[in-house]
Amino acid sequence: MVNTEEFVKRLEKVINYYGLSASAFADKIAVQRSTISHLLTGRNKPSLEFVLKVVKSFPEVNLYWLLNGKGTFPSNQKEVAPSYPFETKVSEDSASNSKSIKKIIIFYEDGSFESFDKNVGK
Repeated sequence: MVNTEEFVKRLEKVINYYGLSASAFADKIAVQRSTISHLLTGRNKPSLEFVLKVVKSFPEVNLYWLLNGKGTFPSNQKEVAPSYPFETKVSEDSASNSKSIKKIIIFYEDGSFESFDKNVGK
């Protein structure tokens, strides 16, 4: 569920970043000006259509950041998401550490879990 108050703060950040008025922003994403007004005052919640128009009109706006506040704005187009959610870059200092990962266990909110062993599949 999107926190509307936080969403509005991020939307205002986008509008200010581009130096647009609320009216100009509405024109840019092809929505009625009242739509922006109602969102900014908290009267209405953002629709999926509205969110997609923002992301389509402003490629620097990351969908996940706009909805949840996770990530960065403006998004760095050179940044590529890792192929595995826990993939990280290892610095030279940590590479000299003799420890290695043996098993990863992911616990889900529904009580289920997944286990990944290092040597499985090799």
